[in-house]
Amino acid sequence: MSEQVLDKISKQAQEYYKNTPVIILGSGASAAFGMSGMWMLAQHLIKNIKVDDLSESEQSSWSIFCQLLNDGVDLETALHDVHLSPVLTNRVVSSTWELLAPEDVKVFNRSFNEPTLFPLGKLLKHMFRSTAKELNIITPNYDRLAEYACEQEGIHHYDGFSHGYKGHLVKKNHLSCLRQVNIWKVHGSLGWFTNNNKVIMSLGIMDSIPSGLNPLIVTPGIEKYRSTHKEPYKTIIHESDDVMDKATSYLCVGFGFNDDHIQTKLVNRCANDDAAVIIITHKLTDAAKEFILNRNAERYLAIESSSNDGKSIIYSSLIKEAIEVDGDYWSLNGFLNFIM
Repeated sequence: MSEQVLDKISKQAQEYYKNTPVIILGSGASAAFGMSGMWMLAQHLIKNIKVDDLSESEQSSWSIFCQLLNDGVDLETALHDVHLSPVLTNRVVSSTWELLAPEDVKVFNRSFNEPTLFPLGKLLKHMFRSTAKELNIITPNYDRLAEYACEQEGIHHYDGFSHGYKGHLVKKNHLSCLRQVNIWKVHGSLGWFTNNNKVIMSLGIMDSIPSGLNPLIVTPGIEKYRSTHKEPYKTIIHESDDVMDKATSYLCVGFGFNDDHIQTKLVNRCANDDAAVIIITHKLTDAAKEFILNRNAERYLAIESSSNDGKSIIYSSLIKEAIEVDGDYWSLNGFLNFIM
């Protein structure tokens, strides 16, 4: 029975894949490489941000914020419910960078001696065996793992900036290239900074935040919606929206359907325009399950890990009920077996 189902699922995956899906990378895609998630970030902020030099009202708001986190409230909700001053917000941004940047560099250093470290690179290389000249990745992640995956396979990538030691904002056709992967980072990147004159730049691998610069990453919560009306986010989100509107299929890797900037477009394209979606992740979030099980998408394939080691649970618009099968098809490496 499972062999018949796997054959059907494999054909379904290939059918969606042949339409050159837009790849959506969520936090789960980075967690597979040891990058800290929201809970680890919350603990880091509580431990490392000092407020002794701030006003009483700022100290009070920070105390309330930390208490919410200690009570089990998720980071995004806490940042939405408690108004933090610009000074505190900047400290949250800097502390976030200081946690994630070394983790990002650690993965980069691994890649020197692990030439097949990034299955995403293998996927992109395979996708370029078609007539496609341009591929698109959309991600709320700050890390540069997608960029490293491109470089693993010698693929040119564009993230809104020119290449070089100090990149500046340019259009995606700034360079003429036979094949290009566009990486739309809707919440910023560990390599993006702005100086005191609000000049935006992209820098290479840094071991600390350069003096006089501020990281350009958007924190969760209400600040996310304020900041994304500014550059470079405004242009990046506009471009990613166009990409989402034109696509007929999507491949979500570790995406939890908890980010409004991406989720709203994705849900509506699948519900109203018959777009197809593939979701692979360690564990489907409640939001992801609601999306597929309430039949908001007519054409979907979702795969998560099973509680039984070495097995996966498959949800498909082609089968009535979820089924457990042998194999780790929920991981990107495992999923590649369906399409290669």
